[in-house]
Amino acid sequence: MAAKVANAPNKVFQNHDDVHISFEDQQKINKFAKHNARMDELKVELEMKKNDLKSVEEALEEIELFDEDEEIPFLFGEVFLSHKLTRTQELLQETKEQTLKEIAAIEAKANDIKAEMNELKAQLYQRFGSNISLESDD
Repeated sequence: MAAKVANAPNKVFQNHDDVHISFEDQQKINKFAKHNARMDELKVELEMKKNDLKSVEEALEEIELFDEDEEIPFLFGEVFLSHKLTRTQELLQETKEQTLKEIAAIEAKANDIKAEMNELKAQLYQRFGSNISLESDD
């Protein structure tokens, strides 16, 4: 669909179906698209954090079988440091709690964006009806 610029001072756009797209409408469409892209990024980030959480939980279960005096390597950044069982369990528990907080923050951010997207979607569908498609390909 080709859009034509009308000669009106408010710069209303029009395609061959005679649907007028104002600058404000275009801003809403752009904002929806940006939010949609951000949601995709958050989904990937959330999946990574959930995988991290699963790894930490598996590590916590696995080290329960170790002896109390055994030194267990724990990754800090790019360096492994060895600790006794109880200290490693504490570090893993702290990591688990931090990961849970990060997951909750990502989910809250995603919910905020989703709410704004739903509002924009309602406004745009009310304005354009079946002439616009805002559904994701998922």
